[in-house]
Amino acid sequence: MSMQAKQRGDKPLITAKNVNKHFGAFHALKDVSAEFWAGEVTVIIGASGSGKSTFLRTLNRLETHDSGSIVIDGIELNDNVKNLDAIRREVGMVFQSFNLFPHLSVLDNITLAPRRLRGMSREQANGVALDLLKKVGLAEHSHKYPHQMSGGQQQRVAIARALAMSPKVMLFDEPTSALDPEMIKEVLDVMKDLAKTGMTMIVVTHEMGFARDVSDRVIFFEKGQILAEAPPQQFFNDAGNDRIRSFLGQIHNH
Repeated sequence: MSMQAKQRGDKPLITAKNVNKHFGAFHALKDVSAEFWAGEVTVIIGASGSGKSTFLRTLNRLETHDSGSIVIDGIELNDNVKNLDAIRREVGMVFQSFNLFPHLSVLDNITLAPRRLRGMSREQANGVALDLLKKVGLAEHSHKYPHQMSGGQQQRVAIARALAMSPKVMLFDEPTSALDPEMIKEVLDVMKDLAKTGMTMIVVTHEMGFARDVSDRVIFFEKGQILAEAPPQQFFNDAGNDRIRSFLGQIHNH
């Protein structure tokens, strides 16, 4: 728990308790419990198949959990469609692949959800979208279509699109892993700027520099469980656990 959270005495924005998830016989999440505080940037790391992306996806019910509970901003995440709609409006998500609508311009990609789900007028939604495109460094590109843009640009549009719904929390599922190396920095820079605005962010990533410089806390997943969590300084300087040390060693050697 960050010191700020302790001082504020807030309730966490997100509470996961004893979350379990199976895919057939594979036990992907084993009694995972975690709390996430408003304004906090949490980076989740771990090897492939450790459960980190599965856990992230349970937080907006892209994956359903088998048991345990997830509460977001006081609303329990369950099969209740009304609850789910309410939560999905508050939780923005950015994926590995950009998932932009290929037949819509950048502007229309960003304004679609606010108009449909938040009832914004086209004019109002366009204003919000142009503002966000400025923030992600793409003010001149509103008329383009996704195929006319680089992967890094498309991912920045995807971030703007998620932000257009004014979410309370942003989930990032390996947002740079499908990008060419020279595009990774431009996406991470946008995420760094976003963190500075106080956005609550939960980021699954292999980018250790981002974890070290930007996060308030690092959570390490191993075989469906949280093996460790600590502030980044402590986590990286004192990787007292052999599993964490070997994981970090592998990452640094790539």
